[in-house]
Amino acid sequence: MSSSNDIRATFLGYFARNGHRVVESSPLVPRNDPTLMFANSGMVQFKNTFIGQEKRDYVTATTAQKCVRAGGKHNDLDNVGYTARHHTFFEMLGNFSFGDYFKEQAIEHAWNLITKDFALPKDRLLVTVYSEDEQAAGFWKKIAGLPEDRIIRIDTDDNFWRMGDTGPCGPCSEIFFDHGDKIFGGPPGSADQDGDRFIEIWNLVFMQYLEEPKGTRNPLPRPSIDTGMGLERFAAILQGKHDNYDTDTFRAIILESAHLTGQEPDGEFRASHRVVADHLRAGAFLMADGVLPSNEGRGYVLRRILRRAMRHAHMMGAVDPLLHRLFPALERQMAAAYPELSRAASLITETFKLEETRFRTLLDRGLGLLEAEKAKLGTGEALPGDVAFRLYDTYGFPLDLTQDALRAEGRQVDVAGFDVAMTEQKKRARAAWAGSGEAATETLWFDVKEKLGATEFLGYSTERAEGTIAAIIADGGSVNSVAQGRDVSIILNQTPFYGESGGQQGDAGVIRVGDAVIRIRDTQKKLGDLFVHIGKVESGDVTVGQAVIAEVDPTRRGAIRAHHSATHLLHEALRRRLGTHVAQKGSLVAPDRLRFDVSQPTPIGAEDLAWVEAEVNARIRENAEVTTRLMTPDAAVAEGAMALFGEKYGEEVRVVAMGHDPAAVDRKGHYSIELCGGTHVRRTGDIGMFRLVSEGAVAAGVRRIEAITGATAYAAMEAESRLLRETAAALKVNPTDLPARVLALVEDRRQLERDLTETRKKMATAGIEVETVAGLRLALRHLGDMPGKELKGLAEAILKGGAADVVALVSTAEGKASIVVGVGEVAKGRADAVMLVRAASAAVGGKGGGGRPEMAQAGGPDADKAEEALAAVKIALATA
Repeated sequence: MSSSNDIRATFLGYFARNGHRVVESSPLVPRNDPTLMFANSGMVQFKNTFIGQEKRDYVTATTAQKCVRAGGKHNDLDNVGYTARHHTFFEMLGNFSFGDYFKEQAIEHAWNLITKDFALPKDRLLVTVYSEDEQAAGFWKKIAGLPEDRIIRIDTDDNFWRMGDTGPCGPCSEIFFDHGDKIFGGPPGSADQDGDRFIEIWNLVFMQYLEEPKGTRNPLPRPSIDTGMGLERFAAILQGKHDNYDTDTFRAIILESAHLTGQEPDGEFRASHRVVADHLRAGAFLMADGVLPSNEGRGYVLRRILRRAMRHAHMMGAVDPLLHRLFPALERQMAAAYPELSRAASLITETFKLEETRFRTLLDRGLGLLEAEKAKLGTGEALPGDVAFRLYDTYGFPLDLTQDALRAEGRQVDVAGFDVAMTEQKKRARAAWAGSGEAATETLWFDVKEKLGATEFLGYSTERAEGTIAAIIADGGSVNSVAQGRDVSIILNQTPFYGESGGQQGDAGVIRVGDAVIRIRDTQKKLGDLFVHIGKVESGDVTVGQAVIAEVDPTRRGAIRAHHSATHLLHEALRRRLGTHVAQKGSLVAPDRLRFDVSQPTPIGAEDLAWVEAEVNARIRENAEVTTRLMTPDAAVAEGAMALFGEKYGEEVRVVAMGHDPAAVDRKGHYSIELCGGTHVRRTGDIGMFRLVSEGAVAAGVRRIEAITGATAYAAMEAESRLLRETAAALKVNPTDLPARVLALVEDRRQLERDLTETRKKMATAGIEVETVAGLRLALRHLGDMPGKELKGLAEAILKGGAADVVALVSTAEGKASIVVGVGEVAKGRADAVMLVRAASAAVGGKGGGGRPEMAQAGGPDADKAEEALAAVKIALATA
């Protein structure tokens, strides 16, 4: 059997021997195609090369490309788990020619590889070609010796590939494997082609035309090759399987899932094991490439994938989070080929665990609502759209998860009704929003940009510069001049003002036009490089075409620079302390503070924060020079620069380096080196000092750190010192004795709480009345508004005192019922605390309960039925 790893290596090795550059898989988030949510084929990273916008130092390449199809038009999510070959994550093996070889050599490579290196039997292979592509058919006869009946001509778009409505296009040729007549299905192009007997394994795209806007098609000057072979389905063939989920990689994960859930891998929950295995792969690889669960965009697609897997884990009876425990099985199978899995292992496992823990409560509630609503429906009746929307809006159930939950009983969802409910919610949100009127001007910037072009930014080297007024925007439109008192947006041909981007706030200052003054309160960037100065004319008149002097507020700019440079030091310190999984996920750089969001699945402890703060301050005191260089993105990364995920970089980037670290050979001896377009201090000592203010969660797997620098940090330190002195005076101690005094007060309070608990316990256990039920002494007691957390200790005390064999206690603090049932030594084996407490929970509107046979607890919302809960325990014990 050829393992999936062997197949991948053999494929890449074959093309490497035949002169192809082995190119690493690009990230799942495309860096060169904003129209795609995820990379969905091998050619995505080469798109600009094919259309001539990018040149590489090789003309042939081969890859094993990570792909995800779970969002947008390329979405296989609904079918995953229920078919043999649908996946959200898969690997696409491919070879590419950028104007080098064409059809004949592409066909020769494919045939030699699959029949010689992979030794597939020739008599079980057939091909399709586009009906007009007799040239390809001729090459298949010549190279493979295939007879006419195994070269099938297809006259549909199935065998004609297009990049889009316009652009490169060309015919395809697909290679199929015949699994034999024991499996239903006919060859491609036949009435039974949708059967599973003939499986496509490789698609060769002959990119030979350019589709023009008028629908005309002209030959490309340099025809190219783009091929794709699905590793999973090819592995199934080589491993003697008909189902991708029976191949080695999937099987290892499925067997581990079966072990952890106690469910047979091919039994009742066969589809659930497959969903979990597939979604584990997709989720892990997306997180390794920087995508984290969220409620929008790519993060929402990831959350949908994870929640679908979590529901199937729940169906299989998994009590504890499952996905993070399955990750090691995936890592063992695939990390050798994709080391990013190991690099991000801690982030992946913690994110899996946190997401599943968070969703579990919502899942129970949502499934409860779904069951209640299904009970109202007739046979075959669709679930109303408003119910599906409520599951989505309140419990976080994506529509496809609800559809999947109803699949087993053949019930549909009223999708149109769901869409109506979604539209209504959006209308309500729009009605509640009082617009500022600024949105109306947004379309104006396209006209301004087309007329004026980009603004030249001079602010890296100066805070004062001359310029010319290129345009004036007032009251939502372009004007030629404005008078004193008017609010305006000014566009200059060049400016020292930094436009807000990359988290750094825009500059403020003044623009002087002769005797006129425009006070600028903010600067924004529109359409990437059009700098818009927003302010008010304080004096004089201003006209388009006038020469101006633009002056940035130097104090404000200096404070922003200090905070921005501090974020770079903070970023590196966090990575050194917590691990290289830490990556920036958002930032705000303002004159009075910085806010820094990073990928970190767990809270950052006080000891770690103290270390980070001390480390940043040490680097500030080092007073190292901050250097900036312009480089190509590739050269910058090669020198160790950190590229921020999600940022778009042009042909040149600014590389900011600061601090000394001789051991950092990969960063040329710099402590921190990042790609950054913001403004920075000249030396780290210019930051002054650094103080951490807060740390907390902002989203799943993302922590937010706030900090201050310079004069702001010094003022905060002085305020804290004053508060410390005032507190010490109030407690009549020296500031140095304050910690001991506070600890003493805390201990006094704890002792009072312990005394109160002990008193309550004595009161509750005094005069216990018991009755005999099923031969056991049963004690039942309603303890009023006693805190639920104290019930377990009271039950243990009663049992320990020997007054009863079984005890059931209920309290109704804060309007909810809390129940504890305990079983003593005499009753062990004759009574089950979990069973009894669940009976009590049902009486107060609860759902289940848990614990051990000797001690269990539960609760419910209906506090008024506390006595009924105790009665339910008595009945359950009597009938056990």
